[in-house]
Amino acid sequence: MNIEQMKTVLKEILTTTNLTPCIVGHRGVGKTAGIIQVCRDIKRNYIPLRLGQMEVGDLVGIPYRIDDTMHWSRPSWWPADNAPSTVVHCDELNRAQQEDTLQAIFQFVEPPSQGQQRALHTHKLAAQHRVVVAINPPDGSYQVTPLDRALLDRMVVIQVESDANCWSDYAQQADFDLSVRHFIGSHQRLLSLNNASFDMNVEPSERAWEMVSILRRHCRFPKELEMEVYSGVIGKEAAVAFLQWCNEQRRRPLSAEDILHRWPEVAVQAEKQRDDIQAATINELTSVLQQQSNLEEIQQDHLVAYIDILPRDMRFAMVKSLLRIPPIAAILCQDKYDAAILETIRKISQDAR
Repeated sequence: MNIEQMKTVLKEILTTTNLTPCIVGHRGVGKTAGIIQVCRDIKRNYIPLRLGQMEVGDLVGIPYRIDDTMHWSRPSWWPADNAPSTVVHCDELNRAQQEDTLQAIFQFVEPPSQGQQRALHTHKLAAQHRVVVAINPPDGSYQVTPLDRALLDRMVVIQVESDANCWSDYAQQADFDLSVRHFIGSHQRLLSLNNASFDMNVEPSERAWEMVSILRRHCRFPKELEMEVYSGVIGKEAAVAFLQWCNEQRRRPLSAEDILHRWPEVAVQAEKQRDDIQAATINELTSVLQQQSNLEEIQQDHLVAYIDILPRDMRFAMVKSLLRIPPIAAILCQDKYDAAILETIRKISQDAR
């Protein structure tokens, strides 16, 4: 993806998840500038770490003793717990000169487990802060250390390539010399001679599929970028197969089980179903409720939420059918569902007079 697309994806990940994006691209493509711009756009402080210049002590702090207990001083760069939301940019991750430096930062780039805080040795990162990584590709063009699969498995790899149109927009905004802009406009191949694609050897794993689940649930990426984002988590082959399967699933009507048991996951798909497909879902759901009207409270909420997203005429028709099922009618008439159901019931009552 180009730098503007990268910024779109990065904003979404940093504002809706606690995953760690890893921006990979050739020198000069705009990785750092793009990250800084995103931090400005989402109003977060920015802390850069040049890992190629750091040792373990720069990361974990200097040890000191209190009585019989060893402690580690907090590094000067570490954002305080009460500091405004901050993005810590781990730059040059694969340029760390010492193996133990790379091992030390390994823990920090790993997204925290549920209910836990991101950590580095004894230091805990407050929940409002985020981490982003940037590296040059290990394609033989740079003096970098290849990242092992265990480390890649903990990040969302976002590959950025040079794009003449993006550069032209940036050059105009930055008021570059007009002769430079015009020359590149007519000699785009000379913008960057080292823009070959590269393979980060990303593969699927249990952790990677969990990250895909988080991205699917919390992020809304432009359709044309989904493939690249998921390829950076589970690899291209798995991403192609997964998105093809998702497209096939969208063509089938949602089932009663989808509505009653998986509503948060299918809500967007339900709202976008064509009328003929929506009718099939309504028919199956009504049929199931005639046989199984004893719903748990969460299933009741899912049913009403589905009714609420239906087009007006379909909503009236479905509620009218459900009111003929006494246990379901009792559910729909509860006070807490007035906002979603009451107007429909009143309209049905008027039509019956």
